[in-house]
Amino acid sequence: QVQLLESGGGLAQPGGSLRLSCAASGFTFSSYAMGWARQAPGQGIEWVSAIDRDGIGTYYAESVKGRFTISRDNAKNTIYLQMDGLKPEDTALYHCAKSDSDKPYRQMTKYDYWGLGTQVTVSS
Repeated sequence: QVQLLESGGGLAQPGGSLRLSCAASGFTFSSYAMGWARQAPGQGIEWVSAIDRDGIGTYYAESVKGRFTISRDNAKNTIYLQMDGLKPEDTALYHCAKSDSDKPYRQMTKYDYWGLGTQVTVSS
């Protein structure tokens, strides 16, 4: 049974940093690309970032490029999202998701399992 458990969210000030983690289980982690998406209050799901199965290829939405860094540790079955230079518009529920293949898609419809999310709030 696939499980994805996010952690690391919380309250940060504008310009601050947070590091999200997502622990995965129930599948061969190193065979699949993974991604992060977010949903702000009253808005739809926004793709944020994706990483290929080897951790070499990383991809970002324009809204977070240069501020967020995705990474993974296949020995620990975990992906991370380092968020620096946080802005109030980054406030959202952040979900990690498993791609349905080794491809790091930008379309969230290509991700077949999702975690419940961790809340990130950026406010002074």
